[in-house]
Amino acid sequence: QVQLVESGGGLVQAGGSLRLSCAASGGTFSNYAMGWFRQAPGKEREFVSAISRGGGTTVYADSVKGRFTISRDNAKNTVYLQMNNLKPEDTAVYYCAADSATTRNMGVNTIDYWGQGTQVTVSS
Repeated sequence: QVQLVESGGGLVQAGGSLRLSCAASGGTFSNYAMGWFRQAPGKEREFVSAISRGGGTTVYADSVKGRFTISRDNAKNTVYLQMNNLKPEDTAVYYCAADSATTRNMGVNTIDYWGQGTQVTVSS
């Protein structure tokens, strides 16, 4: 059983930056591709970004490409999401996710473990 704990969310003005962290425990971190998803009020949870087990492959949703960067430190069992040039439409609860099967095709139905989420609010 893998436990995922996100941190780093908060309130930021449009154009600002935040870095989310997700610490994993209870399993072999390097066995999982890791991802970030988000869910805004009244909307479905959507894919944001994913990174492969070794970190050599990254995938981004078109809406965040060029603004967000995913990375991981397998020695620290942690995955990060650096978010720059934030926009009000980025406001959502952000969830960390672990996937044993896929990086490029990661989706809500492929995830093995979810974190509890961290709120990101971007004011205009």
